[in-house]
Amino acid sequence: MSRIENTGEWQKRDAVSKFNVRDFTELVKVGIVNSNTITAFTGMWLAFQLNGISFMQNLDVIFFTIVGSALIVGASGAFNNVIDRDIDGKMERTKNRPTMTGKISGTKALLIAALLLLIGAGMLFMTTWQAGVLGLSGVFLYVVVYSMYAKRKLVSNTVIGSFSGAVPPLIGWFAVDPHFSLIPVMLFLVMFAWQPPHFYAIAIRRAEEYRAAGIPMLPVVKGFNRTKGSMLFWVLVLSVLPFFMTELSLVYVSLATILNLGWLLLSLYGFKMKDDLKWAQWMFIYSLNYMTILFVSMIVISIFL
Repeated sequence: MSRIENTGEWQKRDAVSKFNVRDFTELVKVGIVNSNTITAFTGMWLAFQLNGISFMQNLDVIFFTIVGSALIVGASGAFNNVIDRDIDGKMERTKNRPTMTGKISGTKALLIAALLLLIGAGMLFMTTWQAGVLGLSGVFLYVVVYSMYAKRKLVSNTVIGSFSGAVPPLIGWFAVDPHFSLIPVMLFLVMFAWQPPHFYAIAIRRAEEYRAAGIPMLPVVKGFNRTKGSMLFWVLVLSVLPFFMTELSLVYVSLATILNLGWLLLSLYGFKMKDDLKWAQWMFIYSLNYMTILFVSMIVISIFL
């Protein structure tokens, strides 16, 4: 019996010792880090372009903003992995996270998260205090409000989680221009309204996994039709927002409107299509392309303003 226990202990230690770069990227959720860093960069870039501030003369601000944003988002992901260890093992897509396999212990994950948060927040505060406060607020909203409470208790968890996901473009803008402006508010609203249809598409595809884990996602509690209605609502909200962003030119407004109309038609088709999972996959793919095209177009179009 003792030998079996010792063998198990050595296997666990061996798993931890094999912690590598891939485990680190999974711990910090590198995909989310990349997407949020892009939106932070977009906010920063537009602040430079629309306010006539030199990009090349502020390379230090660019560095601190991009790296700082990436680090605090990574810290949030690591904290989330530690918090979700009790439910990750019940879901197919999360059961192999390094905090579940034992490659990264909970203590080590917390230390990594705290270090990333400390360095990242410090970098943001080296730009403006507003950027630093926004960064810490985003982490608090995601880790405490969403991960520790809303995700587990409320059907509105996805909408509540959207607040933290919409913060990065604000960080980027306020790191350059710490004054109130309509454009950063609209960037926040675009990111906020984009997230529910994007994540509800995932939730429909993974509904049974969320059910098994006891997470009250909208498709699990209210059903697919109710979720489709909510997705349609948020796409409609997105469809209005470009008309408040005419400062980015009529070219941008036209492109965004075309993208919104395409997503609106696909959302409506969901009430007719019989294969809900296939439709949800289409919605998920469209949402990814939508966000990529929209934010890249903001950057490119602003160059010619």
